[in-house]
Amino acid sequence: MTAIAPTEDNIAPSPSPRLVVSALGIAQILAWGSSYYLPAVLAAPIAEDTGWPLSWVIGGLSLGLLVAGLISPLIGRRIHAQGGRTILAASAVLLASGMIVLAISPNLFVYLCGWVIMGLGMACGLYDAAFSTLGQLYGDQARRAIAALTLFGGFASTACWPLSAFLVSELGWRGACVTYALIHLSIVLPLYLVSLRGERAARGTAAPVKTESPRTAGLTLPFLLLAAVVTFSSLISTILSVHLLAILQAHDIALAAAVALGALVGPAQVGARFVEMMIARYHHPIWTMVASALLMLCGIGALWMNLPVLSLALVLYGAGLGIESIARATLPLALFDPKNYAPTMGKLAFPSLIAQAAAPSIGAFAMLHFGAGGTLATLTVLAAIKVGLVGALYACVRRGATRSTSASAK
Repeated sequence: MTAIAPTEDNIAPSPSPRLVVSALGIAQILAWGSSYYLPAVLAAPIAEDTGWPLSWVIGGLSLGLLVAGLISPLIGRRIHAQGGRTILAASAVLLASGMIVLAISPNLFVYLCGWVIMGLGMACGLYDAAFSTLGQLYGDQARRAIAALTLFGGFASTACWPLSAFLVSELGWRGACVTYALIHLSIVLPLYLVSLRGERAARGTAAPVKTESPRTAGLTLPFLLLAAVVTFSSLISTILSVHLLAILQAHDIALAAAVALGALVGPAQVGARFVEMMIARYHHPIWTMVASALLMLCGIGALWMNLPVLSLALVLYGAGLGIESIARATLPLALFDPKNYAPTMGKLAFPSLIAQAAAPSIGAFAMLHFGAGGTLATLTVLAAIKVGLVGALYACVRRGATRSTSASAK
């Protein structure tokens, strides 16, 4: 039988970006809310009910992030080889399974085993896997889709913290875990399977990314700098997310007021992401990373100096954090070979997730020995180092563009 050469008529189009982003966005809200943001609401009820040390209950999340970091390069390679549909679907099953293990855990060991399974699910289903899927599908059109997806992700805590609190009050923490497991199997899993059902036929048909000098993201200076920037961001943001309320209370702010101030970070993230999505076509993504680094430094520095308008400091920090997630996903498309986008994202996720796993303990140590002021001073120094790394990365991008222009002229 004679093979039919592919033409515009018989190449399957990529699934609709609007459909895919909407489905993945809802799934991201539920995935983040039932994993990364889960201990914020469930940790205290679990410790009270079981008598397990609160530090170990919260440490389950660190264990899950460690597992996610260790396997993230493998996940990137699998998405590159077979697309994201299977991996994302597996994440729903793994997160549901982890939830069930948490719900039935008779002792701390089984509870931690549940978080190991949750870590596998987080590696397969959180931002890096979703970004990799979009990059595989849409090539140079993925930047806008990625920005839109982060808008959904910004509402994860806003949507799921109240839901988790309601489930705990009505069903207890074990019932809340079972409910989330059912949500993953009945809502998240079908969303992945239906929205990405045309993915395999469409793979390879997306428009190529227009990079001037595509390179494989090996241990090159640009990759190492980008990995360092992303890792510093993860370390800073996780320490602040865990200890922000304690830091604000150390400034003689009442708990209710501290909660209200902390709540500004989420809307600031979403607002900044929306602005970035509107103007992304007009600039290289390196400028998004530059803006992110400077905003985070200004916000954290203002907190450290205890400036009168703490709300502005938190808005600046939240805006920088919000667009950082876009920059970390879109810069690899611009700097490295887009055909290897998923493996590149997996490599970048490895040190980032390890840093997230260690961050709560590092933050607790800093708070204990240096206090809130010393912790903020340390974070300000880390944010300043990150600005320097971004500056070095910008210089690499400029040199690459100059070489490419010179080569074209010849």
